[in-house]
Amino acid sequence: MRVHGSSYCEHITFISETEPARTTACHCRDCRVMSGGCYRSIVPFDEDALQASGELMNYYKIGDNGNARELAFCNRCGSHIYAASKATSCGLRAGVLAEAAEFMPTHQIWRDSRLSWVDEFSALPAKPKQ
Repeated sequence: MRVHGSSYCEHITFISETEPARTTACHCRDCRVMSGGCYRSIVPFDEDALQASGELMNYYKIGDNGNARELAFCNRCGSHIYAASKATSCGLRAGVLAEAAEFMPTHQIWRDSRLSWVDEFSALPAKPKQ
């Protein structure tokens, strides 16, 4: 499936190819801290299929598996666009996709690290808008 998206400020725009059935929810602390959310939705993609415009800023970290991870952000607004590792995989951040609604996670990783209340979210009172 062809997808497109952008950073919050739209300085970074991109198109790529991926499949909704491969979407992952990650509960690890790194993903929570870097996304500012209670988990992160990750959409695997082939790095060669990514066509991006604008200047990305990279941050490198070592994962729990010992492999280096490249984290790519918009250099203006800080939106996290993707993470890549030569040893494992590449993952677009679902929140930056225009088609994000089609990418419901199909599985979870680092579930033991999840915040205890995440599973109860749908029981909270809700308003359609602020």
